[in-house]
Amino acid sequence: MPSFETKIADVVLRRIRSRAPALSSGGSAESAIVGGGRVLIRQAEFTDFEAVCALNHRLGQGPDSMENWHRLWRDNPAVAQGAPARIGWVLECAGKVVGFLGSIPLLSEYDGRLLFTAATCRFAIEPAHRPSGHLLVTSFLRQKDVDLFLNTTATVSAGKIMMALKAAPVPQSDYGKVLFWVLKPRAFADAVLTKMGVRSSLRPIGGFLAAGALAAETAFRRRTPRENPSRYRVVVSSVDRLGETFDRFCLEQTRTAKRLIGVRTSDIMHWHFVPPQSRRATEALSCYSAGALVGYAIMRHEVETGSTLRRSLIADLLVQNDDPLAVEQLLVAAYRSAKQSGSHVLEVIGFPKQVRRVLLQHKPYSRDYPASPYFYKARDRQLHDELSNENAWYACPFDGDATLWP
Repeated sequence: MPSFETKIADVVLRRIRSRAPALSSGGSAESAIVGGGRVLIRQAEFTDFEAVCALNHRLGQGPDSMENWHRLWRDNPAVAQGAPARIGWVLECAGKVVGFLGSIPLLSEYDGRLLFTAATCRFAIEPAHRPSGHLLVTSFLRQKDVDLFLNTTATVSAGKIMMALKAAPVPQSDYGKVLFWVLKPRAFADAVLTKMGVRSSLRPIGGFLAAGALAAETAFRRRTPRENPSRYRVVVSSVDRLGETFDRFCLEQTRTAKRLIGVRTSDIMHWHFVPPQSRRATEALSCYSAGALVGYAIMRHEVETGSTLRRSLIADLLVQNDDPLAVEQLLVAAYRSAKQSGSHVLEVIGFPKQVRRVLLQHKPYSRDYPASPYFYKARDRQLHDELSNENAWYACPFDGDATLWP
């Protein structure tokens, strides 16, 4: 049976295809009548912080802070480079904020061209007003001073709206297939049984049996990244310690690769991965060969929150010429880092097929998103068409808002 969100998305699609309701211009704000009630769409301001946070809290989204808003829209390196600093849009009804869609300024590069990029974030609408959701997305896609629009954490319903407004899923194959390695079989088995609704009285024995079977299968299939002798050396450090060597490496990778890639510098990495009041631990894994930096990975570890399953994520990874041996060394280091952090699983999402091919050699488990979570739309039609080629992308969790939140 279709979910409530899917039903709402289908209603929205019918409205979009019929081009109703039309927006009526009103300066910095616009209004429309949806479902018999008038809603107002306007640009968000810093004074909307409390109302937006209250909306997000009601709808089950994570906490936020004014300090983080300043980070995203005032202290943003992309804004310093001239990118537009719009917070996003709010949807109001009877003077109350009932919807919000954020727009985070980012920088991307494609074939030597710098692109001002906007990424959606915190798309939230009260259930009664979800048929108006496309009005927020339309406002987002109307930004005339943005070259590329991204939604990298789309739900199924949000994805349907994006496609109805001519956005496309990222063509990178298997982007929505999460690869993972189980680090603690018993904890993983307990979490799965809990999610399946198994009675608490049955979980101890069920977890014991499932964990034993999982551990045996992992050993038999050799589902553990194993280090091989090589000329590479991986150094672990904090993200704060990335410096000029890192900057030169990333500049060379982005300027020589004819594919869309998010701009990376040591300052951008600090801004991206060291947010205020972060609930996650991060570290950088730098891979060297003969003293030269040839690749890196950024790890994000969930800290103890009382949840049943703790994850470590390879949030970013970039290797010179997609060298498979360097990718392999970084995976081994990432696996070791995740185990030392106390996580139950190590996860990977995204990255081009050249990188995923190396990861698959180490026999991870996998699970699929219900649909692609990553959508794009370029303002220039020729660029949009060029980006329909899988080889034109280096898509990963560094893009958009997937790893931006504290």
